[in-house]
Amino acid sequence: MTDSRTQHPPSPRSRESTRARLLDAAAEVFAEVGLGEASVERICERAGFTRGAFYSNFASKDEMFLELATVVARERVDVVRARIGEISTAGEFNPQGADVRVIIHALEVVGDDRLSTLLMNEISIRAMRDREFAAAYLDQTGEITEEIVQLIGEIVDSKNLELRVPTHDAARIIVGVWADASARCAMSGLSAEETAVTRTRELGQIVDLVLGRRSSSTA
Repeated sequence: MTDSRTQHPPSPRSRESTRARLLDAAAEVFAEVGLGEASVERICERAGFTRGAFYSNFASKDEMFLELATVVARERVDVVRARIGEISTAGEFNPQGADVRVIIHALEVVGDDRLSTLLMNEISIRAMRDREFAAAYLDQTGEITEEIVQLIGEIVDSKNLELRVPTHDAARIIVGVWADASARCAMSGLSAEETAVTRTRELGQIVDLVLGRRSSSTA
């Protein structure tokens, strides 16, 4: 009979689960206290693991942060892309105020809550200080902008609208306003519901500025 105390190497699935739990814990800690104040011990305590588990998966806190930023970036792009695909397939462009609603639905993952907003701002601060990291960060934000460009095109074509600024500029403005509103709401300690109301109002104002109805002579 095999001694239950016999040590076996962790299975790939177990190792993957441990790594994911460490990254989830790190996302919370980095968001709460920032990269500088986040310690390996604090991350391990949050995840329920030892330092040994940490160093079996990551060489350093910086390596973990870079991987976390990559994972977060990919998830954001994938969710925005999937939501825009769903909107386009369903053809749910309603003449009564749908412009803002569909854009909000696509962007909900970008700074969706206070901790997400804090984490994304921590990542952007790192990008300002690290050229290599900045290149990857700008690629990710560029992908999200491209998805919003596609969504704006769908809205314009389906509702007989025209853009008052170039499409890419409109997309960058919309994403920027969303991120700025999320950051200000986090600073003000607003609830998720209050944040949603604020972002919806401000995004609606911006959409009104960049989108206009085509004149009947050009329809």
